[in-house]
Amino acid sequence: MKKYRNIAIISSCAAILLLAMQSCGVKKFIPEDELLYEGATLEVNSDTIVKDKAALKSALEQTLIPEPNKKFLGMRLGLYYYYKAQRENPGFLNRWLNDKFGEEPVYYSDVEPFEVEKLLINRLENRGFFYSTASSDGIEKEEKKVGSYEYTVGVREPYTMETYQLEGDSLMILNDLKPLVAETKFEKGMRFDLSAMKLERERLDRELKQKGYYNFNSNFLIFEADTNQYDNKRFDLYLRLKKDVPEKSLIPYTVKRINIYPNHNVSGDSIAADTVRFNDKNFIQPREELFFKPKRLDPYVLIEEGKNYNPQTSSATARRLSSIGVYKFVNIQYEELDTNPNDSIGQLEANIYLSPLTKRAVRAELQAVTKSNNFAGPNLALTYTNRNLFKGGEILDLTGSFGYEFQLASTDQAGLSSIQLGLGANLVFPRLLSPFNIDSNVFEYAIPKTKMGVDLEYISRTKLYRLLSSRATFGYIWQENRYVTHQLNPISINYVRLGQTSPEFEQILEDNPFLRESFNQRFISGLTYSFTYNGMVDQNDTHQFYVNSTFDTAGNSISLFASSGEGGEANTFLGLEYAQYAKLDLDVSYHFNFGKEQKLAFRLFGGYGLAYGNSEVVPYTKQYFSGGPYSVRAFRIRSLGPGTYSGENSDNSNFFDRTGNIRFEANAEYRFPIVNFLKGAVFVDAGNVWNSKENPELPGGKFSGDFLNELGMGTGFGLRIDIQSFVIRFDLAAPFHDPALPEGERFDFRWDEPIFNFAIGYPF
Repeated sequence: MKKYRNIAIISSCAAILLLAMQSCGVKKFIPEDELLYEGATLEVNSDTIVKDKAALKSALEQTLIPEPNKKFLGMRLGLYYYYKAQRENPGFLNRWLNDKFGEEPVYYSDVEPFEVEKLLINRLENRGFFYSTASSDGIEKEEKKVGSYEYTVGVREPYTMETYQLEGDSLMILNDLKPLVAETKFEKGMRFDLSAMKLERERLDRELKQKGYYNFNSNFLIFEADTNQYDNKRFDLYLRLKKDVPEKSLIPYTVKRINIYPNHNVSGDSIAADTVRFNDKNFIQPREELFFKPKRLDPYVLIEEGKNYNPQTSSATARRLSSIGVYKFVNIQYEELDTNPNDSIGQLEANIYLSPLTKRAVRAELQAVTKSNNFAGPNLALTYTNRNLFKGGEILDLTGSFGYEFQLASTDQAGLSSIQLGLGANLVFPRLLSPFNIDSNVFEYAIPKTKMGVDLEYISRTKLYRLLSSRATFGYIWQENRYVTHQLNPISINYVRLGQTSPEFEQILEDNPFLRESFNQRFISGLTYSFTYNGMVDQNDTHQFYVNSTFDTAGNSISLFASSGEGGEANTFLGLEYAQYAKLDLDVSYHFNFGKEQKLAFRLFGGYGLAYGNSEVVPYTKQYFSGGPYSVRAFRIRSLGPGTYSGENSDNSNFFDRTGNIRFEANAEYRFPIVNFLKGAVFVDAGNVWNSKENPELPGGKFSGDFLNELGMGTGFGLRIDIQSFVIRFDLAAPFHDPALPEGERFDFRWDEPIFNFAIGYPF
């Protein structure tokens, strides 16, 4: 019966899709004397071997204008919405669709093939292929009301460079230019390339700016090619300064004064301020209403009096000031001071305007939570933020949360409820707090931040237990460079107290020694370190990598001061049993961008936790889980595994999330644009968690050599609303391999039992 129901659903979907495609046909709207433009093709013929012919063709294809109307699944939706909105009474919906997604038609008559041919020849000549040819051929399909063009280019042998040299030597700037020209990437035999010459001018301009040439411009440099000495398409390349370059552009500038405005008002309202001189800088702010202490702000400013102007130093200063987290805008402006035309050095005044964020803010978050154990309910969190708490860029976050969950299932445990209360405080200092003196030059890219936090959580689950947990951390976060971030918490302390347990829960612990052991480890004291390489910051790169590795260890230092347990009991510290373990994660992502907002995204995650010494198992709060919107999306959060465990024959399966000390996941996703801010994706996920030791209460949960056959697998599609990098994500996924099923029955594509995931941000 299920088979016939599936066939009926498939037939209905196919019929709906066919109807949509027919309804979105635009042929009937095209004017009688017009053809819809379908685009153009390009053929490249050459009388010589062309290096990287594919790249040349790609560059030439960019000149094939205009672009035809976009298609989605063979339908020109934008064009269809436009035509519908042109009717006499289009209606509100059609007008709205046209405003948001409509596209004006591109007709065959709009194309100017001779202009395109000129562009093709110009693009070839800019790359050294002089005397090349271009032709076009129009293709009209009256019956389909469409037309297109075919372009053909004949590429000739390119001109190549013999020598490259700088002309002139009488000016100081030319003496600074000579060593820079010697560092060029130009080499003998290089093809004439106008874009490469433009990049060379920009490189030289950047290098001169770093030497203080504040008023210099790349347009002051000019290239000249001389072919008179050669007969076989070779040339000498000369670089020189243009005539009539302003005198002030040919001298370097130094910074004479630095003025810093720590509380600048962007509205322009003037406020009486005093000037405080500190470390050769002027801090201008009201003395009686001091906003930022000069000695705390000074390390972030790399610009120095008496040093040459350097735009890289300015950029680094702006980046460091923005990283404090107190300022909304950082604006660095330079003003020229009076300079005699005969002076060999000019002078600048640097003004740093810092516009702060709102000092105090309150944020509220309301969530609806649903879990694999059929618990559901609301969760409310309130956060109070105080920026610049001690006038040194410190940020204080105070958070209070309340959650209430109740069990929806009609089982023996129906009616159970859970109350969760939380209080937390985090204080971040934008500087390094350490008992040891550390040279500040070690952190050239960014100043480390010191973060300390305290959290308290209370959980009351009816008929089971009450749990009180607290956590205290102290650590550092710093960026090594644009891509690499380190996070070290030398102090990380967790305390868990289980109280007022019911007889039912005591029986659960009695039946499951592993679970009891994880709760007995009341004290967790250790160290965590995280390394992150984020190549995703270069959004236009074809190949992007992201790597995160976290190491977490506990119990080693306090074991030196612990008291030995008697009669086989665990050791204790201050009367509390403590955990001893090591845990290592590795999360790797790779994105392949192949143009037009399309990409293939891949992810691998592996993690292992090892309990040793004073612990038989890794603490419950430190174990892994699988499933959910950032994991294997075809399974609900924390519902997958461990291993082949199904939970069907266990009375305890609904009380706790499914966890393990081993985790492996793999994800692949194809992302594509649909229209404007709406994006789409098709994905496949696989993963699971396991235990390294056999647990009788979780049969099938131990890791084995056949772990690939124990992966939960699913596939699906998603929609993403991406507005300026703020992403709201909707994913619909269904499992096609469920390790909880008997072997031989695990491959079953349950597409009619999908899991809906809602999340903020991309999954990886």
